[in-house]
Amino acid sequence: MASIYQSIEILSKEKGVDAHVILDAVKDALMVAARKHFRTEENMAVDFDPKSGAILLFIVKNVVDEVVDKVNELTLDQARKLDPKAEVGGLVRIPKSAEALGRISAQTAKQVILQKVREAERENIFAEFSGRVGDLLHCTIKRIEGQDMVVDLGKTEARLPKKEQSRLENFTIGDRIRVVIKSVEKTGKNAGVMVSRASPDLVQRLFEQEVPEIYDSTVQIKGCAREAGERTKIAVHSRDRDVDSVGACVGMKGMRVQSIIRELRGEKIDIIEFSEDIATFATHALSPARITRVAIVDPIERHMEVIVDDTQLSLAIGKKGQNVRLAAKLLGWHIDIKSEEEKRQEVESQMAAVMAPGAPVSILIDHGLPEGLAELLIGSGIGTVEKLGSMTPEDLAAIEGIEPDSVETIQSSVISYYQQFEAQAAPPPPQEFVGGMPIQPPLGVAPQAPLPAEAEEMPAVETEGSPQAEAEAAPVEDAAEAEAAGEPAEAPSFEAGEAPEGAAEPSQTSEEEAVADSTQPESDTIKDSE
Repeated sequence: MASIYQSIEILSKEKGVDAHVILDAVKDALMVAARKHFRTEENMAVDFDPKSGAILLFIVKNVVDEVVDKVNELTLDQARKLDPKAEVGGLVRIPKSAEALGRISAQTAKQVILQKVREAERENIFAEFSGRVGDLLHCTIKRIEGQDMVVDLGKTEARLPKKEQSRLENFTIGDRIRVVIKSVEKTGKNAGVMVSRASPDLVQRLFEQEVPEIYDSTVQIKGCAREAGERTKIAVHSRDRDVDSVGACVGMKGMRVQSIIRELRGEKIDIIEFSEDIATFATHALSPARITRVAIVDPIERHMEVIVDDTQLSLAIGKKGQNVRLAAKLLGWHIDIKSEEEKRQEVESQMAAVMAPGAPVSILIDHGLPEGLAELLIGSGIGTVEKLGSMTPEDLAAIEGIEPDSVETIQSSVISYYQQFEAQAAPPPPQEFVGGMPIQPPLGVAPQAPLPAEAEEMPAVETEGSPQAEAEAAPVEDAAEAEAAGEPAEAPSFEAGEAPEGAAEPSQTSEEEAVADSTQPESDTIKDSE
């Protein structure tokens, strides 16, 4: 039995668990095995002989005046038969042989011991690594389980899940890598240590190792946003005016940042200068795109709008929205990117909505619409007569609270409203006549009535005694002779009431004669010019 005690000491050194913890685990396991073997519910205790390492098994019972629980209690007389020194309220220990425990009991004890040891190991691991979340560690790939990897941290193992790996990386068993501690769980499905190669903390820890100014806090890392295997944006700020924060991270000829890029297997890194002004910081975060202006939409909800030139829109958004997505993570703000053309169209549409004409629905009250019905329409979002007129009877009936009779009332009031405009646009009344003669306008004002189509097609009609009438009295042959002699012939004209042969006699009203008289001087002027 001494070999069991020695095994406890060896196991304690291998697992890094206190020997007393393992000893208590063995005692609990032996008690569970003994209860199953003896098939009893009595309280039991286990001790170890410190000299020989032998296991001592006892049944423990309470000494009482009156027995209530026959399994775990004894009277004083019964107790003194076993132990003369027993007193009321004390305990009596009855020895049991541990050699009676068989193979099944040993197997049960083994399972309990292993479980207790694993729990002790988890406690130790949690106590050691729980305060080191985000720290950089060197480890070795120990084995690959599906898409996940198990790495060796020295004292314990850690899991490297697929989601915490970069798509650019491909490791094999035995490779040494650098990881950061992502989380430490004591119990549950993810119990143990989880490490990561896709966390932004890895980039920050690598910069702290490569850049002395960051290590001594001259340059501070204000934020980091990362999409593993694609791109990383890191914001830095210098506490010393003489130290360039971006230049310190880049290094001479880019040596510092190139070392980090090699560790990340070629991942792109954007180093951005931090600014307390959120608009300036947003301009830097969206680089390499050139930003036209930044507008803060809602400072409480952290919402901003960024306007860029039309040619810079795709560059600001990035491949599959990557650039603006990383910038939003870095700033912690919601970013809306719009081009100049999109913003202009948006402003125009807003102005058009504000300036849109429309008569309020309340004006229909004057045309027979009940006030209660008007309030119901306004409450339903129908505020203008134009919108109401564009709705079908089915649309109106679908509004809650409007009956079929109300639909007819609404339509009649809308029709009445539009009829007033039709009345205003009606043509003027016809000219009145007195005694067969039209009423003449005031002196010096010519009537504006249009001429009939036949009168417009006919030549100007001249009255007798005018120079044009005398010229028209000449025979047509004179015009032909003049044309033959090479002289321009005058256009033929006719006396009032005459018409050329074969032509229909135009109907001349007294009103048309008045028009002809008023236009006679203009015809004389045209004839003189010819």
